Amino acid sequence: ERERERERGVTDVLLISPGRLGSWRSRGSSAGERALQYTVGQKIHGFTVKEVTAVPDLFLTSVKLSHDATGAQYLHAARDDSNNLFSVQFRTTPMDSTGVPHILEHTVLCGSQRFPCRDPFFKMLNRSLSTFMNAFTASDYTMYPFSTQNAKDFQNLLSVYLDAVFFPCLRELDFWQEGWRLEHKTPTDPSSLLMFKGVVFNEMKGEFSDNERLYAQHLQNKLLPDHTYAVVSGGEPLAIPDLTWEQLKHFHATHYHPSNARFFTYGDLPLEQHLQQIEEEALSKFERAEPNTAVPPQKHWDKPRVDHVTCMPDALAPDPVKQNTLCMSYLLGDITDTFEAFTLSLLSSLMISGPNSPFYKALIEPGIGSDFSSSVGFDGSTRLASFTIGLQGMAEADTETVKHIIAQSIDDIIATGFEEEQIGALLHKIEIQMKHQSTSFGLALASYIASCWNHDGDPVQLLKISENVSRFRQCLKENPRYLQDKVQHYFKDNTHRLTLTMSPDERFLEKQAEAEEQKLQQKIQNLSHADHKDIYEKGMIMRPGMTRIISLQLLAVQSTTIYAFVFILVFQGIILSSSCLDRNLPDMFQLWSDIFNSPHFDDEQRLRVLVMMSAQELSNGISYSGHMYAMTSAARTLAPTADLQETFGGMDQVKFMKRIAEMTDLASVLRKLPRIKRHLLNPENMRCAVNATPQKMSDAAGEVERFMGNIAANRKERKPVRPTVVEVRPASSRSHRSPSSSCQEPHFKPCQMKTYFQLPFNVNFVSECVRTVPFSHADYASLCILARMMTTKFLHGEIREKGGAYEGGATMGGGGLFSFYSDRDPNSTQTLSAFRGGVEWARAGKFTQQDIDEAKLSVFSAVDAPVAPSDKGLGHFLNGITDEIKQRYRERLFAVTDKNLIDVAGRYLGVGQQTCGVAILGPENESIRKDPSWVVK
Repeated sequence: ERERERERGVTDVLLISPGRLGSWRSRGSSAGERALQYTVGQKIHGFTVKEVTAVPDLFLTSVKLSHDATGAQYLHAARDDSNNLFSVQFRTTPMDSTGVPHILEHTVLCGSQRFPCRDPFFKMLNRSLSTFMNAFTASDYTMYPFSTQNAKDFQNLLSVYLDAVFFPCLRELDFWQEGWRLEHKTPTDPSSLLMFKGVVFNEMKGEFSDNERLYAQHLQNKLLPDHTYAVVSGGEPLAIPDLTWEQLKHFHATHYHPSNARFFTYGDLPLEQHLQQIEEEALSKFERAEPNTAVPPQKHWDKPRVDHVTCMPDALAPDPVKQNTLCMSYLLGDITDTFEAFTLSLLSSLMISGPNSPFYKALIEPGIGSDFSSSVGFDGSTRLASFTIGLQGMAEADTETVKHIIAQSIDDIIATGFEEEQIGALLHKIEIQMKHQSTSFGLALASYIASCWNHDGDPVQLLKISENVSRFRQCLKENPRYLQDKVQHYFKDNTHRLTLTMSPDERFLEKQAEAEEQKLQQKIQNLSHADHKDIYEKGMIMRPGMTRIISLQLLAVQSTTIYAFVFILVFQGIILSSSCLDRNLPDMFQLWSDIFNSPHFDDEQRLRVLVMMSAQELSNGISYSGHMYAMTSAARTLAPTADLQETFGGMDQVKFMKRIAEMTDLASVLRKLPRIKRHLLNPENMRCAVNATPQKMSDAAGEVERFMGNIAANRKERKPVRPTVVEVRPASSRSHRSPSSSCQEPHFKPCQMKTYFQLPFNVNFVSECVRTVPFSHADYASLCILARMMTTKFLHGEIREKGGAYEGGATMGGGGLFSFYSDRDPNSTQTLSAFRGGVEWARAGKFTQQDIDEAKLSVFSAVDAPVAPSDKGLGHFLNGITDEIKQRYRERLFAVTDKNLIDVAGRYLGVGQQTCGVAILGPENESIRKDPSWVVK
């Protein structure tokens, strides 16, 4: 939510000009122009240039290279963007569901030859100005990307990443922690029961608690059953304990070789420096190999197949008797045929996107299900693409009806095709997306090309979007039935079609628990006395969090000065936004006028469809973002804005939408909408911000004034409203409006509450929130540093390394709330003890000056993160955060000392010092249920 305080009756308009968008084109020596100077055949630090291509659509120049000795592939995207990105990806094609590529992804980041310390990846999070650091495991590749705005930081991170992926330690203890292990329930008690532990093991238990992801996994496994796509690359929980340490090391040796690698760099840093460092620190130590990792084409079926799977019941489903899913999935063409993939992706959007699409009208409007299945649409993530169509939240009795509707809709599309206006709107959307500049453009490019490039497709061809659009238009011109012929070929005549249904099983979780116990007992039965002793001893070694630390030797990061962007919330309300191409500016404001002046609140069926979709989406999102729901619930009794956040975006909202979805008559809701509209869309309470190029700023200002006058004239009072125009440049230091920590409601009284939500999950989501001080307070900076330091130096070890949760830590919010959290956690009350332990650790001053410095650097990487052109000036407009306020906050961060941290830990976080809230989302917990201090929901 955004909180704002302002005087009624005054409408402000902020006009923001972000400067020269795409200004590299006017410079004499841009990154793109420098890259055009490379020539095909040129040798650079062991690489040979294969292709140099200008891509004006994306304002970049691509340089394609190959490594002479190993054959490693390399693509550089030169663009005037200071947020430089590096990525290396390997084709990883497992043939079982032990999760070996996923566990390897975790384990290679646990120490390497040059940096053998414990978890250099997490240490670099604190010693870097990175804007992004992570790793991903897909079905058939593993990617390691990072981005940063600092050149020295880029070199440091590149050293760590190269050493991690090519020369990891792969220690057995790291495998035990990140993958799976047997450990006593009470590690210090060898007589206590043994249980499975491990970060990936618990992460995948959480993944398989999500019915949508469970269904999507089954869909892929069954549609592509002949090779790597038939297994779970992330790891099926009951198969993970079959993986051995030796198998992990062998998988690394056969898959993490430069001959199986694809390097991608992006930004304005010189390509030569990247190539030299990669060659000297990694590739020069390898010879060419022939990794057997290619994915063969799936054999085409001669007749369609039908299958069925089960899932856990959804207690928060919009309609408890409608919990079935049905989809038809069609195998399409090879994704390396980039134009065909582009065409099929467009065709998919035309068939399912928006309320005017054929499948929306046929499947969603009748209310047969709550929403499309999350798997619906074009999927180009596997070597052969697929298209899926179907529903979730439907009754089992409607199975045949849905099958018939899908078949009939395909026939209708073949017969009538698509309206020219629909096709034009979709191509227009692509044009807008090409021109939109995001802060993570490099990461988006790396992800966009990953799958096609992984199977030796041409990544540069993927980037030539305008060329594909022009070719598509030409195909339509030459053959008006071009799209209809595609539908006939890929859908009507396609015998490689899977119809997969899913229904809830009341004993689903019970069966899973029984299977896990059976697997556990099998493992235990094969243990010798020496094995039991080894398990206990290694469990004890892991208790201190593997303290065999060796200093991480890195060059000092050079300082950089970037405008900070601090976002705090200063008034209650809603934010509506839109964007358009310059030529469509009047049309965009006409649409806004229509929304304000002529809304339609008389279509009950349309409202029912939207309610069902919203309720289903909220229910599905809990397992994915459970820790966020826990944090929101824990905070609700601490501040009025937090209470609003729970009402509009927390578990309260999930249950509220479920109640609305269950209503048989929505007429009463429809009657309330005009009153809500009059309250919310009131021009007297409205402020506008316009972000435009300098050339279009005067036009935009004029459109805003006309828009404001138009909507004011249509109000019953006919009272003219003239907007107050305030010009503020992004770097302006003039005062606009004082920030406020929250809307202070005199009747709100903070109180403590512990809430437990029993949900059908295998893991917990835990949070504790403490009411502290707002952004404007002098202690706020110390609490931010404390949260970061406590996360990396204490909570990470206790909650993830020892506890086996996917993630855990602390964060300080702008609304004055200090929040602890854990994600996909096998523990609950033990994690609450870890939160308290973190406070005591801080109060005792068990940290070093280096710990403080690293936490400061990590916080500054967020404070100084890049800001998209479309967002420039909005911090000032929405919250009144001037450059002076930003700078004061930065100075306070710099000034934080060890005494400040010890002081705020005790004064705000100590037991009994401040009001706190606690929330747990998770499986049945009898001890909590019997504890009267908990509110059970």
